[in-house]
Amino acid sequence: MKEYIEERAINVANYIIEHNATVRQAAKAFGISKSTVHKDVTERLEYINPALASDARKVLDVNKSERHIRGGMATKEKYTHQMRITNK
Repeated sequence: MKEYIEERAINVANYIIEHNATVRQAAKAFGISKSTVHKDVTERLEYINPALASDARKVLDVNKSERHIRGGMATKEKYTHQMRITNK
């Protein structure tokens, strides 16, 4: 594996852990795709630094288990915003 890929995988994992970030947030911060973030953290990092991979995976698992809640909140906020515009 190329050195820059290993370095990116480590940096992405550290970012996810430090900021309790989602895959989408990490992808945006690093200017890469969600697929790349996921592959870096779940596959590549296992070979580079298994302990770091485990820590990052824990954060991602929590985020995954809460995503339906965040989606519901986003939908509620969207419709609340639309109602405010309509009622003006």
